[in-house]
Amino acid sequence: MFRYCYNLINIDLSSFDSQNVTNMSQMFCGCNNLISIDLSFLNTKNVSDMSQMFYDCNNLKNINLSNLDTHNLTD
Repeated sequence: MFRYCYNLINIDLSSFDSQNVTNMSQMFCGCNNLISIDLSFLNTKNVSDMSQMFYDCNNLKNINLSNLDTHNLTD
């Protein structure tokens, strides 16, 4: 979804409707300038794949993963 968004530094996902999402693989892959992200608002109860979600996010310093439901993750 945001793959290779090189200029992305931070993002507000508080109003993002993810209740039907099943695959978040490579969602932020290659976002080299991403510094901070809060994923606590995401509904991940149906997500089974989060592989390489933050691959090559070399500058990511702050991440909030609280409230993520990883019960159905297989990858």
